[in-house]
Amino acid sequence: MAALLFVPAGTRSWWQAWTFLAVYFASSLALTLYLIKEDPALLQRRMRGGPTAEKEPIQKIIMLIASLGFVGLLVVPALDHRFGWSQMPPYMTLAGNVLVGAGWLAIFFVFRENSFAFATIELAPDQKVISSGPYALVRHPMYSGALVMLLGMPIALGSWWGVLVVAVILPALIWRLLEEEKFLAENLAGYVAYRNSVRYRLLPWVW
Repeated sequence: MAALLFVPAGTRSWWQAWTFLAVYFASSLALTLYLIKEDPALLQRRMRGGPTAEKEPIQKIIMLIASLGFVGLLVVPALDHRFGWSQMPPYMTLAGNVLVGAGWLAIFFVFRENSFAFATIELAPDQKVISSGPYALVRHPMYSGALVMLLGMPIALGSWWGVLVVAVILPALIWRLLEEEKFLAENLAGYVAYRNSVRYRLLPWVW
């Protein structure tokens, strides 16, 4: 991630990037240490992800789009910084880092509630429907947390152009969400009833 930021930017003198990396990796490390101690099985499930880990061709395509979009969230702000395409005031950068941290916090609550949060679309033999915690608000709270984090990334890096990359990732995220719902409805006992009881998929009171 540091290479994707500093190489296109052409400089290491970029405080927004250093601040973002500190927030991102501190949050990631804290969550990893939590899983090592409290739920190593979930950590193992999260270690295998990305396009090559998916079994279905459609999921490989979706994850490829999402992966390229994630790279774009770093490279586009870096180019923006290098060529001065847009400017953000410092308080926006700090707000972006708050969003990144909030996204990680939301994912923590998901992991604390659901030990079956695979990085790929699949089921464990003993998997059951989770309807408590954040799952009582939306059916896909990890995607909600990820969306907050993704939105925060280009803002933390001070790039309005980077925010536009989120618009590229969002359709892939929604596509994956809908495919996952279809898979769970067909294969996980009790999911249809849960889907009918929790109205919103991604954003409470919106959709």
